[in-house]
Amino acid sequence: MQTFKRFLTPILLFLISIFFKSGANSFLNFNEETSFLVSKLSSILLVLSVAWGLIVLVKVLKKRYLRHYDLQVENNLDARKLYTQFNILERIIIFIIIIIAVAVILMLFDGVRKIGLSLFASAGVAGIILGLAAQKAIGTILAGLQIAISQPIRIDDVLVVEGEWGWVEEITLTFVVVRIWDKRRLILPTTYFIEKPFQNWTRNSADILGTVFIYTDYNVPFDALRKELTRLLENTDLWDGKANVLQVTDNKPNYVEIRALMSASTSPRAWDLRVYVREKLITFIQENYPDSFPKSRVLIKETPKIEVNSAP
Repeated sequence: MQTFKRFLTPILLFLISIFFKSGANSFLNFNEETSFLVSKLSSILLVLSVAWGLIVLVKVLKKRYLRHYDLQVENNLDARKLYTQFNILERIIIFIIIIIAVAVILMLFDGVRKIGLSLFASAGVAGIILGLAAQKAIGTILAGLQIAISQPIRIDDVLVVEGEWGWVEEITLTFVVVRIWDKRRLILPTTYFIEKPFQNWTRNSADILGTVFIYTDYNVPFDALRKELTRLLENTDLWDGKANVLQVTDNKPNYVEIRALMSASTSPRAWDLRVYVREKLITFIQENYPDSFPKSRVLIKETPKIEVNSAP
């Protein structure tokens, strides 16, 4: 029923245009000038109703096909692929329908048609100028098409771009909207994702590894930290049970660098897991090994006394 309501307006416009085009003149006895005007208006209504109906049809078909794919589930790779492709293709098809409808309406008027033919005669230089002026715009649209086909990014992908971390919220033919973690929106041209490097954390799957770095003194017991990391991970549902590693990755004169490596099913859960593990490991060291935090050492050596024998 809801779908039929969306088609109701274009159907009514179509029936009105058919009525005025076919039988209205015989019933209402229009004069020649009014009949010409009604004929043109009915033709415009006919084109608009067909274009409107086609646009609604495209939207309904897209919605019906995508209703089987949910973006809210954790493993939503297939859904993100299809939503990206269908959203961009929908905009392309609607754009083409509107352009064709406008062109058909303009062709209904002889004056506009004659102006168009006269313009075609001098369109050589103008075409070159417009082509140069529209080079970036055309490149941006082509980049949007390339994204739809090759899909370096998809709807709901997690990206690190321009130093910001967020989700792909919208992809159009000309720009991409990235929803940053603090609810800001970063808007970038589609050419950016073709020409410049960026990080895509969910390119093939949503699961991701997270790291936590802890800096301690040399006397910290590493095995105790490993046992504590395992205990922390086993007692939280943020961990997906795949990666659990604690390693000493570097050492400096005053401290050692310890890296805790863990895994989560999605990047937001990985972020929460890293924050949780970092806090709990620091608390563990504070409560059990408070002398194991980095410290600066100063070694003071006593200078031996030199005895001086005085001559008698």
